[in-house]
Amino acid sequence: MGCLENDGGSPEILTIPPAVRHIVTIPYADLLKEDFDLSLELEAGFGPNSLGIVAVSGVPKYSELRSRLLPLASRMAALSEESKMSLVDPASRFSFGWSHGNEMLRSGQPDVYKGSFYANPIVDVPTTDEALIERYPSYCRQNIWPREDLPELEPAFKELGRLMLDVGLLLAHHCSKFVSARKPDYEEGKLVRMLKSSKCHKGRLLHYFPASNRDTEEWEKGLASWCGWHFDHGSLTGLTRATYMKGKDQVPNPDPQSGLYIRDRLGTITKAVFAEDDIAYQMGEATEFHSGGLFRATLHCVQAARGEAAVGVDRNTFALFMQPQWDEPLILPEGHCDRTESHEVVNFGDFTNDRLNKYYGS
Repeated sequence: MGCLENDGGSPEILTIPPAVRHIVTIPYADLLKEDFDLSLELEAGFGPNSLGIVAVSGVPKYSELRSRLLPLASRMAALSEESKMSLVDPASRFSFGWSHGNEMLRSGQPDVYKGSFYANPIVDVPTTDEALIERYPSYCRQNIWPREDLPELEPAFKELGRLMLDVGLLLAHHCSKFVSARKPDYEEGKLVRMLKSSKCHKGRLLHYFPASNRDTEEWEKGLASWCGWHFDHGSLTGLTRATYMKGKDQVPNPDPQSGLYIRDRLGTITKAVFAEDDIAYQMGEATEFHSGGLFRATLHCVQAARGEAAVGVDRNTFALFMQPQWDEPLILPEGHCDRTESHEVVNFGDFTNDRLNKYYGS
């Protein structure tokens, strides 16, 4: 659940290949050591001059769980329209269940290039409080699972989501240590406390539909990305590396220039790469605010595969948005987005509603 940002222009066609950088990688074994000093890695990966992303390597069971879940994105997209429509939840702002063509591209056209399945992998029913459900439907409504049409999805989604959350909590512990050492007034263990108690975590299984010849022509003319430039507005976003499918066969990435691109604070665009068996974690705006700017979220987008080799190839991936509880207060910096008041306090649920208004309208 990212935040669409108007940064003064449409997504660029990357005609000149930008720099390719392997992101900062932290061994899982080091995360397990509570007192291990990861300050250099966190500064390099999340600091003000960074790409706002790190990878974690060597996570037990991760490769197996990733291999189980990602192919199910193609099977979800191939369900009958009737089955998929039964999984659509407009009342949640399309933040639970199946969503296709509901987000808008910068051009004002609906984004039909990808489909998403959203669910909370930790809790099926976040609350029964009707007032909260009405106020924060994107977090407080309940999961919708295709238990008859695709029964494998629920356990695979929950297992991978739970694992990525657990690893993210280990990373959050070290992030909290980093901030506490530099800000004496920072609540010790704040990030872990917020994320452990939250019922707002959201998984997103993404299926990018196969390109046709016409699609590749349109991308060459200006629709260069599958996902426009945006910040993630939560705390941390866990990412799998994508898989590419042609029919029932897994294939390599058909376009070396496609993938995740990040724009740093100086405006430099870099292609960020990490190993297939690593989990990447991107910094979100909520943690940027809570850290007082010691960590920085960065604009990023997914560049579409182009060219003849991309025709008929689809792309599957999974993101876990680790987010505070809806009533967690955020202190927004002066001038953030459309807000101009210095140090305005807003809770995370209302902050999210502002973001979703950019996607779907108020």
